[in-house]
Amino acid sequence: MPTRKRPVRSDDAKTRLILAAEILFAKGGIEGVSLREIAAAAGQRNHHAVQYHFGIRDTLVQAVFDYRMDQMEAKRGEMLRAAREADRLGDARTIIDIIFLPQLELIDAHGDHSYANFLCQYLLRNSDTEFGRFGGHLPPHIGEALALLRARIHFLPDEVAQRRLITACFMFLNILAAHTRDAEGQRIDRKFSAALDDTLNQIVAATCMPLAAAHIGQEPKNVSRA
Repeated sequence: MPTRKRPVRSDDAKTRLILAAEILFAKGGIEGVSLREIAAAAGQRNHHAVQYHFGIRDTLVQAVFDYRMDQMEAKRGEMLRAAREADRLGDARTIIDIIFLPQLELIDAHGDHSYANFLCQYLLRNSDTEFGRFGGHLPPHIGEALALLRARIHFLPDEVAQRRLITACFMFLNILAAHTRDAEGQRIDRKFSAALDDTLNQIVAATCMPLAAAHIGQEPKNVSRA
């Protein structure tokens, strides 16, 4: 399991607003938190700081997504280079690891994975039927990893591949949001590592399984009609 990094802090007003928004969106919902609350949590005296820097709520939501995606680019680049050197760019588990594992390092100011709860809500708002589209421009390394996954599941129609990718995202985000701490808020590294590995293997199996006949226009056998 990767070493737990220190929470990201910044003196930049826009970044403080992004990080404050992530935490509040995770706890109260993207539509359940006022822009004034976000400004206050970011230490801004101007109650309209969000509007000043981002204009509207949706722009701030996208900024949270983009900020975290950019943060994961360096790690994904390292993982892609290692996979290429090991000739494992066609291996499904390797690709899945590249897509998901960098999220382990996204820790908020309280030491939590607020991004996991935020991203669940973001995906429900921004998912597309086109594979790999999530409402914004993706950086190159995550784009390459998603292209590798799409090549690995080339036998699936685009909308099915996208649906499986979104399902995989929710599976992984659940393990981050629900299983990284015990009742006392302490890390449970051994149990978490085992649960994480099992979840990633489930994601590989669910994402790469062949398409059932019923989904490609054929009538499933032995199904009685009402």
